[in-house]
Amino acid sequence: MASEEKQYLAAAKCIQTEDGNEAARAGVLVSREEELHKARLSAKAKRKLRKSSSRDSDSSHESFSDSIEAPGTKGKMGDKKSRSGKGRGLPKKGGAGGKGVWGAAVQVYDVEQPDIHDPNYDDDKQGETVYQTVVPELDDHEFEKAVTPIIQEYFQHGDTKEVATLLAQLNLGSKRSKLPFLCVSMALEGKASHRELISRLLADLTGKRMSVEDVASAFDQLLGDLPDLVLDTPEAPQMLGQFIARAMADHVLPTGFLDSYKGKVDCEQVRVSLDKATVLLSMNRGVRLDNVWGVGGGLRPVKQLVKEAVVMVLESTSSNVSDLIVKLLKCFWESGFVTLDQMNRGFKRVFTAMPDISLDAPNSYSTLKSFVNHCHQQGVITKALQDQCPTREAKPAVNEDGSNCVMQVDQ
Repeated sequence: MASEEKQYLAAAKCIQTEDGNEAARAGVLVSREEELHKARLSAKAKRKLRKSSSRDSDSSHESFSDSIEAPGTKGKMGDKKSRSGKGRGLPKKGGAGGKGVWGAAVQVYDVEQPDIHDPNYDDDKQGETVYQTVVPELDDHEFEKAVTPIIQEYFQHGDTKEVATLLAQLNLGSKRSKLPFLCVSMALEGKASHRELISRLLADLTGKRMSVEDVASAFDQLLGDLPDLVLDTPEAPQMLGQFIARAMADHVLPTGFLDSYKGKVDCEQVRVSLDKATVLLSMNRGVRLDNVWGVGGGLRPVKQLVKEAVVMVLESTSSNVSDLIVKLLKCFWESGFVTLDQMNRGFKRVFTAMPDISLDAPNSYSTLKSFVNHCHQQGVITKALQDQCPTREAKPAVNEDGSNCVMQVDQ
């Protein structure tokens, strides 16, 4: 009995031990299932949180966008219909917009001018290109460096045309008045022949490379610099007076140049120059001033001599001077000493200078008219040149009753 009880107790104890192990295993399983359930719930909650945050970001982006999609249009990003909810549902721009579209039908575009700032701009394909040489204006240093050698060479060859050609290649600009100033300054330091050459050069360049105003401005500056010029050239006042008289005789300076200094001169050297010019002009009526430097007038151009012959007639008070000059010009023409071009140039220079000549000779216009007609009758000039003879323009006059009338001034 005892052994059976012991076996029974051992079997019961073994069964009890097995039941405890099963219970423990069951408890472990239950705890694992609970942990899995909690993990599923936590993952589900996280997914919901992510979805809600995504919806919030989409709604905020749509609120700040320029175009608000109408309900039911989601997923139609490629559609060209209006998304504002206010249109008729038609394509944008009538179907003329969008990528790969060339515009609406029957649409005419204006010709656009090429933009030079465009990186694809090609200058060779923009039509005919015109290139122009731009010569910059000379400054004071460049002016003296370029012009001084030209004048020095002119003292050697004496060709005024070559000087004019060389000066045409320079951009003198506002320094045109410096040209006669430099020429006369260099001539004052040179010989009498140099001063004669400069007088001719001024006469030939005036009206081409410089104006009468430029020459007047240059002589004004020379008169102002006389106190300094005397230091190097003591005879500068007398020689400058000779230059002024010669320039006025050649119609390079205006006739009122000397009058503009009356009562305004305080410098003794300037007074000497102006007095010298006044005396020369009063003693020699222009034509004999070509000998002022001791050089004969035969060296002057023929067209200048023809001009001076005509001016002699206009300024003469003798009645037979006109007939003698006509015979002289006819002899020159028939002998071939004076060509047709030289004759025409000489008379045309007189025609151009008539406004200044008439100030000294009030009857110059009528005298010139009769002299030109006489020359044409003797076959010295052509009919075309006769027709170019200037006459004094008509000016308005006032009658005694106060009404205006046009009177022809015939002198």
